[in-house]
Parts: sequence; structure tokens; C-alpha cells
Amino acid sequence: MIIQPPICVWQVEAELGEGPVWQAKERAVYFVDIKHRHVHRLSVDTGKKITWQAPSEPGFVFPLSGSAFVCGLRDGLYRLDTQDGQFAKVVDVEAELPGNRLNDGLVDLDGRLWFGSMDDSEEQPTGALYRLEENGEVTIRDSGYVITNGPAMSPDQRTLYHADTLEKTLYAFDVDERGDLSCRRVFATVSGSGYPDGMAVDADGFVWVARFGGGRIERYAPDGTLAGQVSFPCPNITKLAFGGDDLRTAYVTTARKGMSPEALRQAPLAGGLFAFRTEVSGQPQAQCTSGLTR
Repeated sequence: MIIQPPICVWQVEAELGEGPVWQAKERAVYFVDIKHRHVHRLSVDTGKKITWQAPSEPGFVFPLSGSAFVCGLRDGLYRLDTQDGQFAKVVDVEAELPGNRLNDGLVDLDGRLWFGSMDDSEEQPTGALYRLEENGEVTIRDSGYVITNGPAMSPDQRTLYHADTLEKTLYAFDVDERGDLSCRRVFATVSGSGYPDGMAVDADGFVWVARFGGGRIERYAPDGTLAGQVSFPCPNITKLAFGGDDLRTAYVTTARKGMSPEALRQAPLAGGLFAFRTEVSGQPQAQCTSGLTR
């Protein structure tokens, strides 16, 4: 399943690293540190590292056009201009729920942005799955989550996967030609140590799921059966993205959140950005084109 084991390519000491994204035209990886309010960029050719300070906790970052990115912060969707590092709010989300924040996202191959919210205290089921529409409105597509994670899309764009982290449940939805969801069903119930966090789907339709507190990534076949795993030298694995020219390098974020000083001594690479080589390629990262042109 993997050609080379994970290596740490940037020990950034992220408190809650998340959301790696491969930007092919720059040959760079973008990702966030939610708790430190950072957006990071690593050039894989030069090793140059850049960090932008966000005005609140960023849950995800995805490419728009030019040097712009859409970034999901605590209270809404923002446009980040990487030329000047400025964040500008575009859409309010959940203004009536100040205890919530945005968490994880996906841009499908049609350029639509999907993203989730969660209760930042990790107690109340106030989180929801959203989609950004062409007119700039944000619509709820599923609800009742304490912590949302994923989402991820199958190669044919007809199945969306989404995680209920605290329930250790992965859901699958049918996606029609308009991008609407139906037929929510349990795709897999994860067992053992750790909780399902971010995920990605490879070109063969297998779902790779990071396990927060489990020290591994698990790979599930399209029928929901466990097909393999990748172990890491730290416990909190948060998400992966496929990159490189052949989309066979997996970039993986991790976190130091909740770890004691002794645990950090035993896992000094916790919070780093990792990479490993795989036998199968991933899907290309799409540019967000819906709802943020104004």
C-alpha cells in the first residue's frame, strides 16, 4: 500500500494541524494550525516556509483564482490574499452560534465548497454540514454533529463521505447530478484507539481516514471494509492530502493538542507535517469556483 514510511518534512509544532492541500501550480502544500490561528505553506522544491496569522481559528484553506484562497474561520468564510496576507470576510456562517467554529472542508471537482462546523467545547450536537451555493448563500446539507470531519468525495463524484467523530461513524451519501445529497447510510464504524478525523479518497475509490489519538491512518475499501493502515510516530493524526506530480505523495497533518509534557517527550515529532509515498494516486485538488466571485 505504501512505498516509503512517513517522514516529518516540517516540525512546525502545530497545536492542531489540519487541512493539508496540494497546490500543484506552486508545488506547495498549504495547511492550518487551528489553535495557533496559522495558515502555513511549504514549498516542496525549495523548502521555503511561510506562515500567515489568521484573525480567528482557521479550519480549512482551499485555492481560489490567482493568489487567493478561501479560508474557513470561526465565524465564516474569508478570502485570503497570499500576496499581502490579508483576510477579508465574504460570508457569515452560524452567527447565532458563537460557541461553534468551522472545522473541515472539501472542494469537489465541480468547484463546489463543502464544509462542516462543530461545537468548540466538543459537547453539544450543534455542528452541521454545509455547501456554498453559486449565489453565495450557505445551505445546510446535514446536521446534528458535535464534531464534523471529512468531508471527501469519490472519484466519480457520486458518493460523499462524512465523519461523526465522537460517534466513531463514517457516513456515505449519494450525490446526484446537481450535487444534492440523499440516502445517508453508515459506511463504516471505526473501532480501536482513536477517533476518525479528516479523510481523502484515492483514485481507486478507497477512503483514507486519519485517526486522532490512534497514531495511524486507515484505508477503507469502497464497500466499507478495512483494507490497510499506516502507522505514525505520534498519536494525533488529523488529515491527509495527495500531492506531488504523480499524486502519490501523501501529506499528513498532526497535532500536539491534549498531549502532556511526558507524552510530547515520547513523541517529539507530534504537531509536524509528514509525508509518505503510496502505490496508488490520489485525486487532483480542485479550485473553488462557486459563490465567492463577488
